[in-house]
Amino acid sequence: MFEDISNWVIVVSWIVTFFEVVGAVIIFYGSACVVVELVKSVLRRHPPNYTAIRLDYTSKIVLALEFFVANDLVRTILSPNLDQAVILAFIVGIRVIIGYSLSRELEDLDK
Repeated sequence: MFEDISNWVIVVSWIVTFFEVVGAVIIFYGSACVVVELVKSVLRRHPPNYTAIRLDYTSKIVLALEFFVANDLVRTILSPNLDQAVILAFIVGIRVIIGYSLSRELEDLDK
């Protein structure tokens, strides 16, 4: 029985790591795309289209935040105590507010 539980903890730990890595990769990819667009604008001597760049980058940040929220939820499974639940509530709350704000900004920019 304990062997099954330790295997389960290992699987959940890998899932947490997966969500962390995917979120970080999405943010890194989005940042790299912004840098490439800005460099291309400078090389072409045209002003960058900041609205298009922000639309693209914001959508990637929102997607990454979703992975980070999932990461926090799954991580709480590993240590389900009141302290972790309170910390999770604050972290998820903050990330949801940021995600909502960014989504609204995307809608405003898209108009």
